[in-house]
Amino acid sequence: QVELVESGGGLVQAGDSIRLSCTISDHSTTDAMAWFRQAPGKEREFIAGITYRSTPYYRDSVKGRFTIARDNVENTVYLQMSTLKPEDTAVYFCAGRPYENVVTSTHAYEYWGQGTQVTVSS
Repeated sequence: QVELVESGGGLVQAGDSIRLSCTISDHSTTDAMAWFRQAPGKEREFIAGITYRSTPYYRDSVKGRFTIARDNVENTVYLQMSTLKPEDTAVYFCAGRPYENVVTSTHAYEYWGQGTQVTVSS
């Protein structure tokens, strides 16, 4: 059973930066990784994804502000978020799939973390 554990969330002010981490218990079964977020009353949405070879993909609204990275030795995926806005407030989830390509649908990901709350105050 693959476990994903997110950390790094918290309360920040608009314009601040924060970095989320996701540790993977069994890296051999995960290939593409992604970050999703879910705000209250809204559907879970794709934010950023990364292939095993570190090719990144981003949602348009976070391009230039968020950076996804991974360390395959440490079995960790990161999401560096900068210039945060109140509309970035959400629970952020790490997800993984045993296939090479990054996709934006939640249904394509087999493994999920429990989520970490990010709250951005204005």
